[in-house]
Amino acid sequence: MITQNKDLLVSQFDYPLPESLIAQSPLQKRSDSKLLLVDRELGTLKHDTFAHLGDWLRPGDILVVNDTKVLPARLLGNKASGGQVECLLLERVSSHHWKALVKPGRRLAVGSEMHFGENLLKATVVERLDEGERLLQFSWEGEQPFESVLDQLGEMPLPPYIHQPLLEKDRYQTVYAKETGSAAAPTAGLHFTPELMKELQGLGIEIVSLTLHVGLGTFRPVKAERISEHKMHSEYYELSQTAAEQINRAKQEGRRIIAVGTTSCRVLESLTDEQGVIRAARGWTDIFIYPGYRFRCIDGLITNFHLPKSTLLMLISAFSSWEIVYNGYMEAIKQEYRFFSFGDASFFANHSR
Repeated sequence: MITQNKDLLVSQFDYPLPESLIAQSPLQKRSDSKLLLVDRELGTLKHDTFAHLGDWLRPGDILVVNDTKVLPARLLGNKASGGQVECLLLERVSSHHWKALVKPGRRLAVGSEMHFGENLLKATVVERLDEGERLLQFSWEGEQPFESVLDQLGEMPLPPYIHQPLLEKDRYQTVYAKETGSAAAPTAGLHFTPELMKELQGLGIEIVSLTLHVGLGTFRPVKAERISEHKMHSEYYELSQTAAEQINRAKQEGRRIIAVGTTSCRVLESLTDEQGVIRAARGWTDIFIYPGYRFRCIDGLITNFHLPKSTLLMLISAFSSWEIVYNGYMEAIKQEYRFFSFGDASFFANHSR
C-alpha cells in the first residue's frame, strides 16, 4: 500500500529563481547542456555535461524514453465575426473534433466560427467545456489529412515562460519523437543527439520507448493550498508488450531502470505492481507522485529543472527529498545553470554506489 503525506503544503515546494536563468532558446548543440548529478540518498552533487552521460551509466542500464511527438498545435486566425483569435489544440476527440483552448474565448459561443490560413482551415465551436476549453469541429479544403494542414499552419505551443520565437520547429522535438499527440515536449529528452544515443548503446545501455502524450496540465499552476487537494490532469499513454518484457527482464537481473523525464516516470509507475512487475497497456493516467510515495519501478531519473511549486518538482522530491532537491537547485543557480524547457539537465540516482 502506497501512502503519501497529505498534509504537505504546496508553498513548501518553492525556491527563488532569477528570471535571467530561464532559458529562452535551445543551445546550438543539444548535448552541450550541463548535467547536475544528484545522489538521491546522500545529496552529494557533481557537475558534468550531458555529452558525458555515458560516464554515469552502467552496462545493462535501461533508459526509458518518451517517443511522443509535439503537434504544432498553436493556430492563429480570425473569428468569422471579426477580430483575431488564437487556438491551442489539447486533445483529439475524433478525426475532425478537438478539445482546445481559445482566446479570447469568453465571447465564443456554440456555433461561432474561426478561420485559419486564408480560409484553408475552418473551426466551429460545438460545445463549451470545463476550465475555459471548447470542443471544436474542423473542416478544410482538399483530401490531405488534418496533420498535414496543421503542419502548414500551426506553430509549436511553447510554454508561457518562453518569450522568444522558435526558429526551428524540430528543436522542440526529441530526436526520437515518433508518435504525434503532445501539446508540449518531454523536455528531458531534448538533450539527446543521434550520436549520443548510438554511443550509449555501444556501451551496453538499452534504450526502451514508451509513449505519453503530454498535456497542457503540465504548465498549469497548482492552485490548491494542500497537495492532497490538487487534481492531477490525465494523459494518454502506451507501453508495448516488448518494452514491458525488456523492463521486467532487466529488473529480474538487478539492472537499473532509468526514466528519461517525469513523463516516462509517470507511465512506468502507473503500470508497475507492488511486486515490481510492469505490464503492457494503453490508457490514461492521472497518477500524482509527491513525497511519501514508494517507487516501484525506477532506479534513476534524468530530468530538467522545474518550476517552483509545480507537480514535477514534487515528483522529484518524492524520488529524493525536498531538502536534497532544494540544495541541488541552489547549487545549480549558483553555477548559472539554465532552467525549464530549453534548460540544462539533472540526473538523480544512487551515484555513490
